[in-house]
Amino acid sequence: MPQLVWSLFRSIHAAQCDVMIVDTFDLIVIGGGPAGASGAVEAARLGKRVALIERLEHLGGAGVNTGTIPSKTLREAALTLSGVRSRRSMGVDLSVRPEEMLQALSWRAMDVARNERQALQGRLERQGVHVLHGVASFIDSHTIRIAGTDSVQELAAEKFLIATGSCPVRPPEFTFEHEHVCDSDEVLKLGFVPEKVVIVGGGVIGCEYACTFAALGTEVHVIDGRKALLPFLDEDIADALTEDMVRQGVQFYWNERVVSSRSLPGSPPTVVLSSGKEITADALLVCSGRQSNTADLMLAAAGVTFGQRGLIEVNAAYQSSAAHIYAVGDVIGAPALASTGIEQGRLAAAHAFGAPFAENLPKLLPTGIYSIPEASMVGETEAALRQNGVATIVGRAYYADLPRGGIMGDRTGFLKLVFRQSDMRLLGVHIIGEQATELAHIGLVAMHAEAGVDLLTTVCFNFPTLGDLYKFAALDALAQRASENAT
Repeated sequence: MPQLVWSLFRSIHAAQCDVMIVDTFDLIVIGGGPAGASGAVEAARLGKRVALIERLEHLGGAGVNTGTIPSKTLREAALTLSGVRSRRSMGVDLSVRPEEMLQALSWRAMDVARNERQALQGRLERQGVHVLHGVASFIDSHTIRIAGTDSVQELAAEKFLIATGSCPVRPPEFTFEHEHVCDSDEVLKLGFVPEKVVIVGGGVIGCEYACTFAALGTEVHVIDGRKALLPFLDEDIADALTEDMVRQGVQFYWNERVVSSRSLPGSPPTVVLSSGKEITADALLVCSGRQSNTADLMLAAAGVTFGQRGLIEVNAAYQSSAAHIYAVGDVIGAPALASTGIEQGRLAAAHAFGAPFAENLPKLLPTGIYSIPEASMVGETEAALRQNGVATIVGRAYYADLPRGGIMGDRTGFLKLVFRQSDMRLLGVHIIGEQATELAHIGLVAMHAEAGVDLLTTVCFNFPTLGDLYKFAALDALAQRASENAT
């Protein structure tokens, strides 16, 4: 609202409601994860007075403290400490002893998270963002109450940005009070490397932790109600990842669900499947999806509506049903990635204050899966394009055929490029293997430039590197096209 109207609102509200408003801001951000911090920094950069409220002791949200960064750190540490990379590339075992491994894993994850929190705090401080800790809830559409550990205060703002993130869903059939039953936010708190683990849910999170535990020598059992792994992936990539995981010792139970579990104190947890099979393990990890952290916000008082699992409904500008209240990140649902949340926060703040450089979120978003091996994709799958009547040409290149792949010892990785047959424009990039989540960005940039096969066949990559996968896959696509034309 215009500044004069906003000032009038504050005066009337305080007089009528006998509310002691401690301070007022142009923007109050609720949630100190990557999405919220991005929005706060952007608004402050535009010259606005900004406060950021974080309910926990540390900034960073799940992305920094319990999810994205810790899980990827755990993966990297597991690859190094277990000797997987050294065995694959040099045929020698450089793994550390199990009793040393847990200490090293925990230290490394905490160290990386601490450094990222400090960097985040520094960015906010340099922009003059006021950071407060406590549980925020709306009193009305322009006022919030913050309940801290030893005080309660009320703040008012012209506009709000909700970026409270999400938390794991905890189905009632599991006893999370048991010390060896955990969700994905609690894995690092297990306190030991289990000899055997049951993972309920074969989605991205479950898949990533299954690979990490397998690399550490744990016997891994994955239970999933679907018939195949990660069905949103290109079928060739999903099949290859499944085969790699099975080679690592991961056991899958498809079209199964847990109907009950037993987790008695002092006894290992046991799950009973819909088929009647029982599995007992040292640890049980439940990855049953996530739900938005909106329960404490009292959104109804602000006129904000929300849907299933607490998801806040927003428009293309990230405005909720109350136009001055924006929401970004996991709290609004898919794609629920740290990368997209950061961009959403920036765009929402720019829109809120009429910044002329505000733009839409890119249509092309990369998907990265930090399994072992990594998998990544950009754009459309071959099956989706053909289903929509688009004739395609596919080119493939294999790590094993490149010197760099041989040096690394990656014998199974490959890149799959999907081109539109009519003009050989690149429409899909699908890759599995070492550094797949990094390599996907080459294809991402090419697709943003609406490039075709000619760009990839003429560009010069360093030698020996994995970048040459793109050139070899593009050449393979041209050979496939020539073969089809000849027939």
